[in-house]
Amino acid sequence: MGNLRFDGVVAASRKRPLEVIAPVERPSEYFAKYVFNRRKMYKYLPADVYEQLIEVIDHGARLDRSIANAVADGMKQWAMEHGVTHYTHWFQPLTEGTAEKHDAFVEHDGKGGMIEEFSGKLLMQQEPDASSFPSGGIRNTFEARGYSAWDPTSPVFIMDDTLCIPTIFISYTGEALDYKAPLLRALHAVNVAATDVCHYFNPEVQSVHANLGWEQEYFLVDEDLYFARPDLVLTGRTLMGHSSAKNQQMDDHYFGTIPERVQAFMKDLEIQALELGIPCKTRHNEVAPGQFELAPIFEECNLAVDHNMLLMSLMKKVAHKHGFRVLLHEKPFDGINGSGKHNNWSLSTDNGILLYKSGKTPQDNLRFVVFIVETLMAVYKHNGLLKASVMSATNDHRLGANEAPPAIISSFLGKQLSDLLDHIEKADKKDLFKLEGKKGMELDIPEIPELMIDNTDRNRTSPFAFTGNRFEFRAVGSEANCASAMIVLNTAVAEALTSFKQRVDALIAKGEEKNSAILDIIREDIKTSAPIHFDGNGYSDEWKAEAARRGLDCEASCPVCFDRYLDKDSIKMFESEGVMKENELAARNEVKWETYTKKIQIEARVMGDLSMNHIIPVATHYQSQLAKNVEAMIDIFGREEGKELTSRNQKLIREIAERTQKIETGVEELVNARKVANKIADARAKAVAYHDTVATKMEEIRYQVDHLEMIVSDELWTLPKYRELLFIR
Repeated sequence: MGNLRFDGVVAASRKRPLEVIAPVERPSEYFAKYVFNRRKMYKYLPADVYEQLIEVIDHGARLDRSIANAVADGMKQWAMEHGVTHYTHWFQPLTEGTAEKHDAFVEHDGKGGMIEEFSGKLLMQQEPDASSFPSGGIRNTFEARGYSAWDPTSPVFIMDDTLCIPTIFISYTGEALDYKAPLLRALHAVNVAATDVCHYFNPEVQSVHANLGWEQEYFLVDEDLYFARPDLVLTGRTLMGHSSAKNQQMDDHYFGTIPERVQAFMKDLEIQALELGIPCKTRHNEVAPGQFELAPIFEECNLAVDHNMLLMSLMKKVAHKHGFRVLLHEKPFDGINGSGKHNNWSLSTDNGILLYKSGKTPQDNLRFVVFIVETLMAVYKHNGLLKASVMSATNDHRLGANEAPPAIISSFLGKQLSDLLDHIEKADKKDLFKLEGKKGMELDIPEIPELMIDNTDRNRTSPFAFTGNRFEFRAVGSEANCASAMIVLNTAVAEALTSFKQRVDALIAKGEEKNSAILDIIREDIKTSAPIHFDGNGYSDEWKAEAARRGLDCEASCPVCFDRYLDKDSIKMFESEGVMKENELAARNEVKWETYTKKIQIEARVMGDLSMNHIIPVATHYQSQLAKNVEAMIDIFGREEGKELTSRNQKLIREIAERTQKIETGVEELVNARKVANKIADARAKAVAYHDTVATKMEEIRYQVDHLEMIVSDELWTLPKYRELLFIR
């Protein structure tokens, strides 16, 4: 029977056509499908135009407007082959997001019809209405003129039916109104300074590039539950909500099996990201339930920033398709880990030298030490400014907690590198040199393994940690534009390297041998930057006291931290490196203070609305039910026995009354605090008032609401609870 059954199955199967399984397309086959990269440029541009454009991209040559029309023609042809009908200048205003205005490829043909048109002029520059973008007072609201100008170093890409052209955004009078313009200037500054220093060791180096690898953390919540939480919709975080009995305490979500629905979202996201040239590499569950991470292969810093901004936009679009909402707020849920965006930053040369990687020769290792120490000098001198670059109303909830770097910038190096610097600083100088025949003096420092990545542990409490061939700036927030931190870091390092070279050249001019002069300055800078070097527990109270003693910036108020942008040393650094002028810095601070105020203002209004229109009505309704129960029990069992049987309900009635009264009083005080703060004209003073008097009252209201959530009937509570929001089914 078994054979007959088997034969029958075989016979039946022969009647069906054989199923043809299509080969799975590899990522390498569709990577950058919608990007006008070098391969597309070579195909669609004339040879001489291609060579000139590559010279602009690789070596910073000035773009000749004479080739713009040919480039635009090639872009248009490629784009239209993909069904593109519109184009836009895609830029990053001071709103933390991106902006775009779509125009069609159409013009009148003069014969009553239309033609597809896209000229070099339209590619190179446009004049979007700039009146509603934050400017910090650089221009009046009625002065709407602003210019967007093509950044050829970041490739053009296609989104849906639109050709997106990455651009800078500047005012009519030339001040930067975006993140990209000062970032490009900062990258140019560090390129020039680092290249000059490299020539001490490698004269053939022509340029130095800053690299960035970001790690994007985020939460996913079901879309239906998201829309049932007005606080999530309007502020990006839950302004109230009692912690779930089970959250992350079992450590079972971290690196755990990715839920099936989330896996489908991740796969879809990665495919679309890869098609846009974003080199996605890593995906995994993060620490908190409902929290995940995506990380790409590192890229050139400017391109990496563009890709991160593009990815955050893409995440929201793809999440909606899968019934999710992405939460990029740094602290969407109280009591569990928030989300960061670690920035892995490094420098490399055009001929492939990693400047934060030790080498095989004494000269290579001396170069390695120079770049390590001068980076420490940059971080030490501008530690408060670096903190200001990552501070925001949203990241304020995350920094300083025992889940993220403390709100004090320090740098972890690890034992091996720390011992090396200690040896160089304290050893007798003559012991650090040896004669090698005709070669002259060579630096005799302890042997450094070529790969240090496995020779140092990580310190998760360090905001700026050396992790083997790079530094990891861990304090950047998950919804932030990486450019804010990268502008400060690259400019500060450029300044430190410029100062280093000036001081070394001065010693050489006096007749000191080059290596000896370099070592003199390095030993001096190791000692100067020592306060920023800390390998211990950044969460400890002892470190806070020690950091203050060392003179590090320990300010925790977000609006006050922004003051560091206007310090004399900060202004001098930005201006001397050609990154931003004082009026641009002042304008950006105005925007930062106004943004902080508006975000807290929105949260306070939402808190008041939810408290008065959701929480108190639900609580008093439940209170009425309890009161009716008490009355009914007394009617049935008599006053004495009825009171005894309903003692619990009576306690709940009293507790609800007390807590709702405190909430009402708190909301009234919150409103009054807002009214007082709103009368303050000065943007900084208003932001400080919102930080000191408004935000604190919100926490007091939340305390009462979260306790009510635990006693009010679950079926009456209108807001989805943490146990529902955090666990994806």
